[in-house]
Amino acid sequence: MSDQAATQTAQSRPQVSSLLRRDVRYLGNILGEVLVHQGGQQLLEVVERIREMSKTLRASFDPKLHEEFKQLVESLNPEIRHQVIRAFAIYFQLVNIAEQIHRIRRKRDYERSAGAAVQPGSIESAVKDLKERGVPVEIVREMIKGISLELVMTAHPTEATRRAVLDIHKRMACDVLELDNPTLTNRERERLRDKLLNEVLTLWQTDELRSRKPTVLDEVQNGLFYFDQTLFDVLPDVYEELERCLDKYYPGERWHVPTYLRFGSWIGGDRDGNPSCTSDVTWETFNRHRQLTVSKYRAELRKLMSLLSFSTSIVKVSEELIESIRRDCEAIGNLANMDRWRNDKEPYRIKIGYMLQKLANMKREELKGTPARYNSAEELKQDLKIIDRSLRYHFADYVADTHIRKLIRQVELFGFHLTTLDIRQHSKEHENAIAEILAKMKITPDYSALDEEEKIRLLDQLLNDPRPLTSPHIEYSDSTRECLDVFHTVYRAQKEFGVDCVRSYLISMTQGASDMLEVLLFAKEVGLFRRDEDGKVVCTLQPVPLFETIDDLHAAPGIMQRVFDLPIYRASVEAMGQLQEIMLGYSDSNKDGGVVTANWELRVALNEITETGNRYGVKLKFFHGRGGALGRGGMPLNYSILAQPPHTIGGGIKITEQGEVLSSRYAMQGIAYRSLEQATSALITAARLAKYPEENNDKNAEYESIAKELSERAMKKYQDLIFRDPDFLTFFKESTPLNEIGELNIGSRPSKRKNSDRFEDLRAIPWVFAWTQSRFLLPAWYAAGTAMAEYVGGDEAKLEKLRRAYVEFPFFRTLIDNLQMALAKADMHIAKEYAGMIKDPAIRDRIFGMIEREYELTTEMILRVTGQKEILDNVPIIQDSIRLRNPYVDPLSYLQVQLLTELRALRARGEDDPHLLREVLLTINGIAAGLRNTG
Repeated sequence: MSDQAATQTAQSRPQVSSLLRRDVRYLGNILGEVLVHQGGQQLLEVVERIREMSKTLRASFDPKLHEEFKQLVESLNPEIRHQVIRAFAIYFQLVNIAEQIHRIRRKRDYERSAGAAVQPGSIESAVKDLKERGVPVEIVREMIKGISLELVMTAHPTEATRRAVLDIHKRMACDVLELDNPTLTNRERERLRDKLLNEVLTLWQTDELRSRKPTVLDEVQNGLFYFDQTLFDVLPDVYEELERCLDKYYPGERWHVPTYLRFGSWIGGDRDGNPSCTSDVTWETFNRHRQLTVSKYRAELRKLMSLLSFSTSIVKVSEELIESIRRDCEAIGNLANMDRWRNDKEPYRIKIGYMLQKLANMKREELKGTPARYNSAEELKQDLKIIDRSLRYHFADYVADTHIRKLIRQVELFGFHLTTLDIRQHSKEHENAIAEILAKMKITPDYSALDEEEKIRLLDQLLNDPRPLTSPHIEYSDSTRECLDVFHTVYRAQKEFGVDCVRSYLISMTQGASDMLEVLLFAKEVGLFRRDEDGKVVCTLQPVPLFETIDDLHAAPGIMQRVFDLPIYRASVEAMGQLQEIMLGYSDSNKDGGVVTANWELRVALNEITETGNRYGVKLKFFHGRGGALGRGGMPLNYSILAQPPHTIGGGIKITEQGEVLSSRYAMQGIAYRSLEQATSALITAARLAKYPEENNDKNAEYESIAKELSERAMKKYQDLIFRDPDFLTFFKESTPLNEIGELNIGSRPSKRKNSDRFEDLRAIPWVFAWTQSRFLLPAWYAAGTAMAEYVGGDEAKLEKLRRAYVEFPFFRTLIDNLQMALAKADMHIAKEYAGMIKDPAIRDRIFGMIEREYELTTEMILRVTGQKEILDNVPIIQDSIRLRNPYVDPLSYLQVQLLTELRALRARGEDDPHLLREVLLTINGIAAGLRNTG
């Protein structure tokens, strides 16, 4: 950055921050008007008094003021209390809108004021870095060809905000962004304010709670919203920017970046623990994906038709275009309802008219396989390329570059299937179905009773036997029939929508090689895996193991070695391009062993499984099952890419995107673009580090030995409390809104795997969500302080090693920085109020004391290791954001404790109050918005 550019940028920062404060104040004032309009001056005065007292307490804790504050909150009558909860909850929604706008503004401000400087984390910064390091163009081509990132939307129940509310947020964001327009007149500004006043009023009168649990197809529609509103347009823009930067820094080359960045989905395919996700629902999901894709192409072609008014009276189009129009006319011309363009001198419009008709004809089964409709996305792409070449033929290349190239890229990215749907099911379901099928065929009476090696030998034999195992004349149980129907649906979908519509079948709780072979056997049964007469093996659906617990991670390398040892399984991998996908679960491993151990064991598993793949010549694509919250592996997208050991990304990366992460990253085009460009930049950087391993310190024997020791110490401390303390489960259930979260209608899937109160059957999402609500955030930091303190043990030399590791060892730095974020969001003052709900004071005082001491120790050790004065001094923007939010979250926390106490006392007497429950659920939504995290 030049000195002048740097000075301009530095000078502009305070101005940009003041704009954020302006927006928050502006929207807060509008909310104040709405409060007076809807609840009178008294409501505003109560809200303001609570807010001021909370801010004062945050600035300097005073026990007397604290008691006054609690008495004020407890004295609110139910009607005012309800409105106060909603006022604070909506305030956070407005702050979140302002912060999202600020992200877009910061990017624009940087580009405007920095001149020739390049924004950190941008695509250009990564490509420029390659050039400055002297990476030759051949290596750059190889790297670009090798990178791959698939972001997978899941329907995990962690998006507490309704779609109707998100729609209001989006409209408001557009209006707030318009406030920056310097050409606005006073009247236009007044009209904007009136619009925003109307939107806040609508928000106030819109129910933020769902009246029922969403169905799976409701969740499918929610996922499609992001494709429709942002991703269809933003994804090709990211590709265009990468090609622009490659052209700029490596001129004289022809760059067409291969497909490296795409979105996938679990929504409509994830049936693990969700009986509502049937094979019929999955089939309807495929149909809705296609419907949206075709409607988007039709809209783009109609725009093109209005733009491409080129006349043969003035230009000469290509013979190829004229011949394609003749073929279309021959195939379509006589069909009824064809609205042909009538001006014969405008061939592009005639051609696009036929293309629109061919898209419309895709609904007509009788035209399948004929040239009167599109039978594959490749056919649509070829038509677009004919138009592209013809435009360039008469030197309208600007038009081709601006309009046709983007649509061609969209077809390459979305095809006619929009996104690749993953199927997921629990391993036990497959085992039960296989056991029933084999018993009915008299192959073995009790498959489940076989040991692992016996199962593998039998499955290997059956996979090599071309004969079928099932018959339409045999009756199966409903669960086995549904299991078979899912595989039949996948086969049918690949025939109808193309093989890219579904490629992976994920197996939850994979604990042996037989779990993978069972899925391959089902694939064989329906024709997704077969050996043709010429001996060629065809496989279009891959079994993908999901290793979730610490024990599963330990077993993973051995399991993969066992399946790779089988020639029949290796043949299936070869048919998938010598690529094996493997999923690693961050949520259950964290719940199982704690944050430090989970991170270390995931790293060890990544390295060991990669070595296993290398021995067999198999490329591995790791699928990282990260949640949105810190306790489930959540972090910014670019950080999560750079957190992987560089040598493990060779086969590509998949990462889950779920819950509030979807709306925070992809609801607005500007933020979606920034997130995806940062991800691309991180991918290129990771590819460079993998190519030149001497440039990073990811493998350091001394630091890895330290990390291993920290993991062992942390796991003992964590499991002593979570698994070995007999009172812990009582403490957890009574000091968090765990049970009440289950009544918040945020997902189609139950919160427990079974109807059980066992800790093992509790899903990781409500586990993390409950701790976040109660401000403990325990899963995201607990046991880290003890691990570091025991390691150091008063030895300054060991403390110095941790300090060096923080600077030099990427794994340790990422771990420490995530711990800082968790500690900053946690609050022991508030957590103590939640602990006050525990009936047994001995349990309360003993366990809360342990947690509080560990919190203080973890804070102390992190400050000693980093050399900071305060937590998050390394990222002051986030530090400020959390500090500014806390005084507004606190009243909701106190109100939640009061409401939970009242509701639980009522239910203990066998009574209930739906209004009280509603208020509890409103506080859950408000705190989630305030902390920007659910699960």
